[in-house]
Amino acid sequence: MSEPDVEGRRGRSYLDRVDSEPPPQATLARAVRHVDDILAQAIEFRTGARALLVADGRSALARLLLAAYRRCLPGAEVLDFDAVPPAEVHAAFERLVPRDLVVLIQSTSFRLDAYRIRLELFRRGLCVIEHPHLARMVGEGLAHYVDALAYDPAYYRGVGGALKQRLDRASTVELMSGGERLVFAGGLEPTKLNVGDYRGARNVGGQFPIGEVFTEARELGAVNGRVRIAFFGDAAFEIARPEPPITLVVERGRVTRALDSTRAFDEVLENIRADEGEILVREFGCGLNRALTPRNIVNDVGTFERMCGVHLSLGAKHASYKKPGVERESAKHHVDVFPVVEAVLLDGQNVFVDGEWRC
Repeated sequence: MSEPDVEGRRGRSYLDRVDSEPPPQATLARAVRHVDDILAQAIEFRTGARALLVADGRSALARLLLAAYRRCLPGAEVLDFDAVPPAEVHAAFERLVPRDLVVLIQSTSFRLDAYRIRLELFRRGLCVIEHPHLARMVGEGLAHYVDALAYDPAYYRGVGGALKQRLDRASTVELMSGGERLVFAGGLEPTKLNVGDYRGARNVGGQFPIGEVFTEARELGAVNGRVRIAFFGDAAFEIARPEPPITLVVERGRVTRALDSTRAFDEVLENIRADEGEILVREFGCGLNRALTPRNIVNDVGTFERMCGVHLSLGAKHASYKKPGVERESAKHHVDVFPVVEAVLLDGQNVFVDGEWRC
């Protein structure tokens, strides 16, 4: 789900709910192990390169991740985002050279005036690891987040690459969802990968945890049927779980009805209609992260969309793909919803069996 570009008119409320007790040493040990694998196998951080850690201490998970990165990068420069002026952060970025590393550890989401940090750092040729909205992960969600950082290159690159090829070839995709069926006819757009494989890529890094293959219908009007929604991102960018699941009716790529809806979901739909006039179904995302499941939940939508399963987006906004008649300036909403998934049929063959991708 897309969030405001300015730091948190909603985000600050999460700071009142952070854990007061430090996490167990076993959780820190797992975080260290996973961070070390990310640095070595995904980022391929090289000996002699410099590292800069920009962090706050406003949440238990932010403090945990900072401790993990300091153990893995003992020579890194560390800046407390809340304790130094923006000019000092800018100056630290200026001292770095291409292939140096910046790690952003954020309880909410850092902003420096109109400065879009990750985009600017990529423009400078720097490697970037970003951990935003960490204050949303509390209790069991903190441990699930740490587990989701585990990086298995053989799995992500192998299964992710195979799923990409299958989706790119498929002429029809059917999502079987709690007895309902949603059909994407006419093929999908060329898929994009988020599997921690930056070999040959212009930009190295991104938001972690990772694990996703995503696309959308080639023709937005070719999506029809019904789908049952087990989770959705609400107006506060938190994960909501309706009981029973909501049934969406989709006709020619538009949501026309929501059966067994909730007040929170109605608010989401009303906001989209008010700004865009209709509710488009755009992203078809396949999450690969096996540490995140319908039972192992984190409260941040941007993290939970890596959950092993399927997510769709409602609203016209999907910057990765351009569509005739959809103007970027007027596309304001991208709300992630997470269907009940029984099967994903690509030209009739199921590639999602017992909660796992089989490609």
